[in-house]
Amino acid sequence: MADLRNNFVGIKSPNPFWLASAPPTDKAYNVERAFKAGWGGVVWKTLGEKGPPVVNVNGPRYGAIWGADRRLLGLNNIELITDRDLYTNLREMKQVKKNWPDRALIASIMVPCEEQAWKAILPLVEETEADGIELNFGCPHGMSERGMGSAVGQVPEYIEMVVRWCKQYTRMPVITKLTPNITDIRKPARAAKAGGTDAVSLINTINSIVSVDLDNFAPNPTVGGKGSHGGYCGPAVKPIALNMVAEIARDPETYGLPISGIGGITTWRDAAEFLVLGAGNVQVCTAAMTYGFKIVEEMITGLSDWMDEKGHRTLDDVIARAVPNVSDWQYLNLNYIAKAKIDQDACIKCGRCHIACEDTSHQAITNFVDGVRRFEVMEEECVGCNLCVNVCPVENCITMEELPAGSLDKRTGKVVDPNYANWTTHPNNPMARQAAE
Repeated sequence: MADLRNNFVGIKSPNPFWLASAPPTDKAYNVERAFKAGWGGVVWKTLGEKGPPVVNVNGPRYGAIWGADRRLLGLNNIELITDRDLYTNLREMKQVKKNWPDRALIASIMVPCEEQAWKAILPLVEETEADGIELNFGCPHGMSERGMGSAVGQVPEYIEMVVRWCKQYTRMPVITKLTPNITDIRKPARAAKAGGTDAVSLINTINSIVSVDLDNFAPNPTVGGKGSHGGYCGPAVKPIALNMVAEIARDPETYGLPISGIGGITTWRDAAEFLVLGAGNVQVCTAAMTYGFKIVEEMITGLSDWMDEKGHRTLDDVIARAVPNVSDWQYLNLNYIAKAKIDQDACIKCGRCHIACEDTSHQAITNFVDGVRRFEVMEEECVGCNLCVNVCPVENCITMEELPAGSLDKRTGKVVDPNYANWTTHPNNPMARQAAE
């Protein structure tokens, strides 16, 4: 049986599944129930400085995007950091860690971007015997207007400065949580590394308005007739998160920097994809809020079964395995040729492949052959784009088949070249022509 024990920057947990800093980790009651369900760790809902707690809205805090079957695809929230007293949180954290010494407990922190504020809170958190801290530089609403959250995460110099303060004033491992609301995720990651961070976590939520109430003409969620931008999360953000994780994992300047992957993780497969793209563990929020804490049971079983099936003994066998295969477009093999193929036995003759190809692509799929409704790929027109694969409602009905080297590509009339060639040397590339001259 696969060994799912996780060691992330020295923080040990029985599995790589942590709950992210959010409402599910706001109090001891929730965290204790999460640990009983099997979660390997939690990042406690973000703590603020001592004094009057922040004030959250007392009305709707979430907006949603649903699929056709009412399945939750994306969630927008306008909630802020914990509105519970700092010392209440600290007492509960200390007791939970005492009760569950084998689980990871991380304190998420957000205080003003002033050295004294960080210096003051770190000893208080240390006293709880938490395993580490996560610097919340990601929240895109509410706190950012106060110079915290993504207001810090969008300025690499601020990130490096605060990380240096934290490394100076605490013994605990420092995880820097990055905002996705930035053009190039590599720059804040490099800044965090320069400041001495032990790891980064990403992504935090994406700035968004998910919908508008067309009766009241206000964004959802609507509070007293008004709405605000909020943070978008859930399955819909996973592709963005995967890309950002991969960018950090393969960047020469941050290569090897431990990453805690966050963003739309709902199944064991989602988690596995983050792991193979360089994440050392994963954090989950929306899935737990949608389906409850016990969803981790399926995640653990699924990941373990997949690893057993593939012969992977430990997490180290899979972490970052896909990183070498992430490439810039310019290095993709332009001599690789593939064509779509339709399994006639599996085809239900819905015609979606034909419509998509005929109206929006390359007119490469028939709808009638010899007067009979039949969908076939015309190789002489097919560019191998695989749009038909993605619109077909029957799994594996349409597949992409590679043309072997030496065979004829009917579309171009050329023989498939066995040699690798990319855009950097292509004769149509003006830069390649200049280099040759």
